[in-house]
Amino acid sequence: MLRFMPVGDSMTIGSAGEHTWRYRMWQHLRATYGGPFKIVGPRETLYDKATDSPDSYEYAEPDFPRAHLAGWGEGWLHMAPLIREAVRAQRADVLLVSLGLIDLGFYTNAAQTADNARAFIEQARAANPRIRMALLPVIPNVRAESDAPFAAEVAAFNELLAKTVADLDEPRSPLLLASPPPSYDIHFDTYDGTHPNASGEHKIAEGFAEAMYQAWDLGEPYAAETV
Repeated sequence: MLRFMPVGDSMTIGSAGEHTWRYRMWQHLRATYGGPFKIVGPRETLYDKATDSPDSYEYAEPDFPRAHLAGWGEGWLHMAPLIREAVRAQRADVLLVSLGLIDLGFYTNAAQTADNARAFIEQARAANPRIRMALLPVIPNVRAESDAPFAAEVAAFNELLAKTVADLDEPRSPLLLASPPPSYDIHFDTYDGTHPNASGEHKIAEGFAEAMYQAWDLGEPYAAETV
């Protein structure tokens, strides 16, 4: 059985009332992956904006495997110390990782964020030397349109992330740089310039799905109409 763990920030945990891209990915895998699989992770909840805490189970479609390791306001900085135990305890085989925006926005510059990404990879491998990881670069959000220094940090980090993936990739524990579809547009695929709406959820799931299909022959091409 292949165990997938979604890891991310607010775009991955989602908030009350949403499906999340995790749901879209589960639907895609259920339709296209030929073997047994499981979605794993130490958390299940959504973020509730009313209570300002991750305590909601109000998914738009609650009947799916909701496990994840994601947090509102959490980034590489926060997940690097958690990932080893999470991988060990959940016996994860594949990590689907979308992190970095919160780091660059509030905590670390591009180089420091890349260092934390490298530490994350090393810690995940310490728990499972054969783990596979698909990593999504930071999608520039609405802040990047008006804050040139922030936009430059996002671009610099994405370059460093690509270099990290190339440097640390190895056959027994492959790393994969995913990317959102070229059509991803924060003005149409998010509800606030950052967080994905329904079409954005599909496109993030598509980014991971297409990368895994093309690089690892895992599943099939993504078809939004089937999920």
